[in-house]
Amino acid sequence: MSMAIEMDKPMETKPAQREGGRIALDGLHDALVMMVDDEPLVIEMTQALLEKAGFRNFVSTSDASSAITMLLRERPDVLLLDINMPRVSGFEVLARMRGDPGLKHIPVVVLTSAEDAETKLKALEFGASDFLRKPVDPSELALRLRNTVAAKAHHEAVRNAFLRYVSPHLAERIINDAAEPFASRAQRAEVVALFADLRSFTRITESIAVEHVVDMLNEYFSVLTDATYRHDGTIFNMAGDCLLVGFNVPFPQPDAAARAWRTAMEMLSRVGTAAAGWRARHGIPTGVGIGICRGPAVIGNVGSPHYMSYTMIGNAVNAAARLTQMAQMGEALVSGEFYEAVRGLVPAGQVESRGQVALRGRLEPIAVYSIRP
Repeated sequence: MSMAIEMDKPMETKPAQREGGRIALDGLHDALVMMVDDEPLVIEMTQALLEKAGFRNFVSTSDASSAITMLLRERPDVLLLDINMPRVSGFEVLARMRGDPGLKHIPVVVLTSAEDAETKLKALEFGASDFLRKPVDPSELALRLRNTVAAKAHHEAVRNAFLRYVSPHLAERIINDAAEPFASRAQRAEVVALFADLRSFTRITESIAVEHVVDMLNEYFSVLTDATYRHDGTIFNMAGDCLLVGFNVPFPQPDAAARAWRTAMEMLSRVGTAAAGWRARHGIPTGVGIGICRGPAVIGNVGSPHYMSYTMIGNAVNAAARLTQMAQMGEALVSGEFYEAVRGLVPAGQVESRGQVALRGRLEPIAVYSIRP
């Protein structure tokens, strides 16, 4: 099968009315429907049916070779796709979509006059979501589109929920793995636990206006979460001015220690820049202190039948919390085991040994190192 879809052909389109180039699916009829069919009359009749059913946004092309270009530009909520077209078939369009990270999640309703099982199975294999038999029944068309767009909206809601805790990259993996590992039983894993805590937070809350406190916290947590997501960490807890991040969870990361180190350095640097602005505006010196420990932990859902939290617990987490409490402004205190894992990445001038340190809750002292950006 030839996959050479031309990208520079003229496109026939009736622009959708959208704010900021995106559709907000507050109502299903606000969805952007795109249609690719080599018969302009079929497109015109289908659009009329959709408008009668209440759908307001529609783009189309009768030149299948321009379909990918239009898809990339318009990012529709659903695609109506003819299969049997000259030069470029619907199968080729489907194959190109499934190979593109930005297009593979767009649901596709195939339009076909074929009744054979082979055509339908092939379309499903290439990623089609549903089928409509030509000539299209208006009531069925509206119902299939409504159901398809509703399913997409639900998928996006699930994805956005996961994005509160993990990076977009990890969110896609979780969704594609049917919500594993969150649905699995608790397990033990080797993790890297990172705590970040804002210094002088109590003084800040007592000294400046509430709205300024909220603005500072929003900026602070934005910096921390941006750094976390950039290195595919997982946020387990955000409380007050403290953030807990895990690496090598929920998916294995052979370079978990390196990811945690880069995350910590980015947090220290960027919070330091933000803190300089806060001090200039409010006269209060502050910054972030970080604690990192590597070791075994129990990962799983903890709570009651009414409230559950996916979390990690264990000595590594506790030790990271203790190190955070001891860390000074602009400093990361790390366990010796973690430091050995990143020793080759840390410039000699950025690290200082603190010797053996006794931590509350641990029988034996551990080696501790101070790292600054």
